[in-house]
Amino acid sequence: MRVTAVYIILIPGFLIIIGKILKILVTNDDGIEAPGIQVLADALREIGEVTIIAPLKEQSGVGHGITMQIPLRVINYDKNGKFFGYAVNGTPADCVKIGVRNILKETPDLVVSGINKGSNTAINIIYSGTVSAAREASIMGIPSIAISLTSHTGTDFRYCGKVARMLAKKMRGSDLPTGTLLNVNVPDVPEEEIKGICLTTQGKSKWDDIYEQRVDPNGRNYYWLTGNLTTLDTEIETDQAAIKNNYVSITPIHFDLTDYASYEKMKSWNIERLMD
Repeated sequence: MRVTAVYIILIPGFLIIIGKILKILVTNDDGIEAPGIQVLADALREIGEVTIIAPLKEQSGVGHGITMQIPLRVINYDKNGKFFGYAVNGTPADCVKIGVRNILKETPDLVVSGINKGSNTAINIIYSGTVSAAREASIMGIPSIAISLTSHTGTDFRYCGKVARMLAKKMRGSDLPTGTLLNVNVPDVPEEEIKGICLTTQGKSKWDDIYEQRVDPNGRNYYWLTGNLTTLDTEIETDQAAIKNNYVSITPIHFDLTDYASYEKMKSWNIERLMD
């Protein structure tokens, strides 16, 4: 991990590491106007220097897509008459890549993605732009966190901000392997109803997708993705079950998708001799 030194002084707005301010890149997939990113940035400014680099428009469900066929543009984005951050006409992964390579003067100590509206658990992790932004950071060797509020209608992100700040501090000097990120899901209930925080594994619950056929005003057919979540997880140690029981779920995940159990089994196939 990059943040390994001991914190020596706390002053309003900054956590200083042997004379060095903790530098945090904040991004999301809901777009730079999303309220969750404002709360997240404010919470993290209590421990470091925050730079916001986020998609100009909502990018939910884009997964780990990157932009290759159109030019990326970076806009200095103001809010309430003051500079707020950088808006990028690309994906969450684009924001991290161009942020680290071009926008920031030095590599951040930490990347935090969120606060997302809606859970990112189980199979949803694959589709999530929020998680993919954090994963891109982990590919670049930067410690990272993805954090989500488990409701599409929730508006109170304050407890999520507290959790993000706590984890950001905890990650300093941790021995997590390079390439591992933390995927965090916070139930959308009042803070006093949170039962605790669970270390979890990725669940197997998945969406039963339905493409609903509709007709536009010109009489042409189009399709709208909808569906229902098929819950397959009951053990509290899985992310989906944990949030359903009002626990904050923290799942360490990695970009290495190798199925090592199958890898070992397939050694008996003598793959190298298949074409003999």
